[in-house]
Amino acid sequence: MIRAFLAVELSHELRAELATVQQELKHRIEPEMTRGARISWAQPASIHLTLKFLGDMDELVIDPLLVAVEQAIGSQIAVNVPLERLGAFPHPQSPRVLWVGPSENWEKGAEAQRIAEIHGAIEQACEGVRFLRETRPFSPHLTLARIKVGERHVGVALAKSCVLDRPRSLGALAVESVVLMKSELKPTGSVYTKLWAVRLRG
Repeated sequence: MIRAFLAVELSHELRAELATVQQELKHRIEPEMTRGARISWAQPASIHLTLKFLGDMDELVIDPLLVAVEQAIGSQIAVNVPLERLGAFPHPQSPRVLWVGPSENWEKGAEAQRIAEIHGAIEQACEGVRFLRETRPFSPHLTLARIKVGERHVGVALAKSCVLDRPRSLGALAVESVVLMKSELKPTGSVYTKLWAVRLRG
């Protein structure tokens, strides 16, 4: 058994850009936080766009899943996701996750519809090899940090710093291929290994 997920990898340039954003966030919000709050910052080298978390899966499913995903998305056209805003889940007042993603306007447009279709095709492919379908709507975002303790304190610091209010231009995430990643939990954090990749058209 392996622990795995389907994802889109980031370019080195985009990872460097996200590392800069993380440094700015630390500089702006950490002085405002109380000692009780604790934030776990994502390692830029490990940041990716998760398309589907598969959990524990039998290694015998690796190849059938590859075939299913190839058939599902091989004819889909590549999409660029512009990274234009910082946000927080579930809400900025008491965040558990800090993320970067597209603008609300982009999410209402044709490109967002295309990435939703790619995600839907992947869900269908996974269902065909007996993975449960995700019920929540897909939101293309990259996790920068997770708040472990003191969500409300971090929410106050975010409000004071105004970092979520400023529009951004961090480049774009190119959704050109989908990879199957094996995830191993180590004392130093998760270690990811790419098992296969399927390219989209264009």
